[in-house]
Amino acid sequence: MKFLCDVHISFKLVRHLRSLGYEVFHVNEILDTWFSSDSLISKFADDNDLIVITKDSDFRNSFYINNSPKKLIKINLGNISNELLIQVITDNLEHFKKLNNSQVFIVEVDKTSIQFNVWKNK
Repeated sequence: MKFLCDVHISFKLVRHLRSLGYEVFHVNEILDTWFSSDSLISKFADDNDLIVITKDSDFRNSFYINNSPKKLIKINLGNISNELLIQVITDNLEHFKKLNNSQVFIVEVDKTSIQFNVWKNK
């Protein structure tokens, strides 16, 4: 399971996931760093079978309209602490592992719930 963290996701999460043995990229380490367009980020993620972790609703819209990125974790928690975000992601890694076998999915993490949507063929 490999991840790509969008620009507004802290490097603390990147380092944490790496410490757990996951391959993780941050947008600021690849492509045109924070200048990378959402479409370029999505294409990179799809080409490399990465799960995008983002707070940006544009990725959610692109998922439903353009079918890209194909694997998306959308954080809808506002300005939460890095520690809380790390905890939420860590608590759900087993769910993400199961989803990773799917070709296309979106996970939306809200304050009161986590919603998983999986498509077999999209």
